[in-house]
Amino acid sequence: MIIPAGWEAVIGLEVHCQLSTQSKIFSGSAIAYGAEPNSQASPIDLGMPGMLPVLNIDAVKKAVTFGLSVGAKIADRSVFARKHYFYPDLPKGYQISQYELPIVFEGHLDIEMEDGSTKRIGITRAHLEEDAGKSVHEGFQKSSGIDLNRAGTPLIEIVSEPDIRTAAEAVAYLKKLHQLVVYLGICDGNMQEGSFRCDANVSVRKIGAPKFGTRTETKNVNSFRYVEKAIEYEIERQIEVIEAGGTIRQETRLFNPDTGETKAMRSKEDANDYRYFPDPDLLPVICTQDYIDAIRKSLPELPEAKRARFVAEFGLSDYDAKTLTSSRELAAYYEAVVAASGAEPKLCANWVATDLLGALNKMSKGIEESPISAEAFAALLKRIADKTINGKIAKDVFEAMVSGEGTADEIIKAKGLVQVTDESAIIAAIDDVIAKNPQQLADYRGGKDKLYGFFVGQAMKATQGKANPDALNRLLKERLAG
Repeated sequence: MIIPAGWEAVIGLEVHCQLSTQSKIFSGSAIAYGAEPNSQASPIDLGMPGMLPVLNIDAVKKAVTFGLSVGAKIADRSVFARKHYFYPDLPKGYQISQYELPIVFEGHLDIEMEDGSTKRIGITRAHLEEDAGKSVHEGFQKSSGIDLNRAGTPLIEIVSEPDIRTAAEAVAYLKKLHQLVVYLGICDGNMQEGSFRCDANVSVRKIGAPKFGTRTETKNVNSFRYVEKAIEYEIERQIEVIEAGGTIRQETRLFNPDTGETKAMRSKEDANDYRYFPDPDLLPVICTQDYIDAIRKSLPELPEAKRARFVAEFGLSDYDAKTLTSSRELAAYYEAVVAASGAEPKLCANWVATDLLGALNKMSKGIEESPISAEAFAALLKRIADKTINGKIAKDVFEAMVSGEGTADEIIKAKGLVQVTDESAIIAAIDDVIAKNPQQLADYRGGKDKLYGFFVGQAMKATQGKANPDALNRLLKERLAG
C-alpha cells in the first residue's frame, strides 16, 4: 500500500499472548483448547460470590521471562487491578488486569525493514491479565450461549509505542514478537486458537503535525495477513473521511476477512471509563533481584543471537542462518544434523533448508513432524560426505526416505546405488558415449562448448547416475580433448 503524499499513519499494537501454563491465572482450572463448553470453569472463573483468586506463579515467571528477552525493566512491585466493563462473557463485571503498575515496562524489539535497515519499536509495557469467556451464537436461535472455558486464561498484553508507520512494519513487528514468545516457550503461538492475537490502534495525520490523530482500535485480529489488511483499510478509510471534511470517531472496530473491511463495533472507552482500582483480593507481586537474576540465567539462546552464531560458527549466509533459526525446533534439528553427519555445515544447511523444508511444506507439516529424524537425515548426508553416493543419487534416496522406505543405508543397499568411483569403469562409459555421438564430438571440438553438458548427461546416464561427479568431469574433459 502506498500512503498518499503528505500523510502518515501512526500505529500501535496491543498483542494478547496466551501464556503456556498448566492452569488458569487465578484458579486451578485447566486451559486445554477445544474442551466441552464450561467444562473448565471453576467457581472462581464463574465469578461466584466469596471466591478468592490465587495467583499462578508460573504466569509471573513467564511474564518476567518475556520482559528480560526484550530488554525491559521488571517491576520489583506490580499490582493487579480491576478493569470494569459489562459483557455477558465476564460474569464478575470486571477483568483482573494490571494498570498503573505493570510487571514489565520500557522494552523494545528491533525489526528488519525492506531496505535491510533496522528499526526499533518501543514496548511500553507488558502486563498480566486474565482472559474473558466467549459468547457462542452457533446453534442458538434468538439467543446466545456463554462458554467460560477461556475465562481466567493467563495472558500478557504487550503494548507497543506508536512507533509503527506502515502495515508492513506492523506485520514485521508481529512476526518477530511471535517468533520470540514461541522461542521462549512461554506461548504456543497458535493464532487460529487465539493464543496470539492483536488489537491494532491506527490513526493518521499530516506529516509534521504535532499531535496524533484520533485513533481507532481494530480488535482481536488473529492472522498476520488480516492485520496487514485491516491496517491498510483503516489508513485508507481515515484519510478519505478527513479529506472529505469529516472527522474520525474514537471507536472499536472489527475486521471482516471476507470483505477486507473494518466495521464500527462500539465507541472506544478511555481508561477512566473502566474505573480501574487495585484488586483487594490480590497481594502486590514482588520480584526480588535474585528471582529476576535466576530467570535471566535460564533464558534460552534468543533468535538473533542464534542467527549470529550460525553465521560465525557454521559459515552460513545471513539468509540461510535466518531460515534455519526461524524456529527453535528447526535450529535444533539442523545442529543435530551437523553434529551427527560430520558433513560440511553448508551442505547440511542446503539439504535441510531446501530439500527437507520443501518436502515438509508439500506435506503441510512442521519440522517437529518430519518423517525423517535428525539422526536419519545425518546418515544420508554422511554418505554424501564419504562419497558413497553423489548428490544426484542422494536426492533419490531422500525421496525414498520421505516415503518411509527405510534408512539411507538400507535404501542404498537395496537399490544398488553405491557411487561408481572406479575410474576404468567411468572411462569405459565415457568412451562408449563418445563413440556413439561422433557428430556431437566433432561439433564440440569445433567450438560448440555448450555440448559439454550433453556429454556429461549422457555419461552420467550410462552409469545410471552413479558416477562420481568430480571424477567424471575430469576424465570427460581429458577424453573430449582427444
